Amino acid sequence: MNVQLQVGPQGRVVIPAALRQAMGIEPGSVLLAQIKDSKLVLETQQQVLNQFYARFAKARMAPEGSVVDELIAERRAQADHEEI
Repeated sequence: MNVQLQVGPQGRVVIPAALRQAMGIEPGSVLLAQIKDSKLVLETQQQVLNQFYARFAKARMAPEGSVVDELIAERRAQADHEEI
């Protein structure tokens, strides 16, 4: 859905009702804004959390092991080296 928006004198933009409904944005919702690839992106907090959890789940299921396992292995190797 493409909608043309106009920036008001104080830099405000009104998100049309159809877009708010499609995204589940209600009065009082908190949106996070960032620039990605030279584009302004607005996301709900829940969308950002879902992305975070998805990345975390992929990292935990990675066949090569988790970041935590790698860190523990590095620390053990350092400890073994220090004992010599």
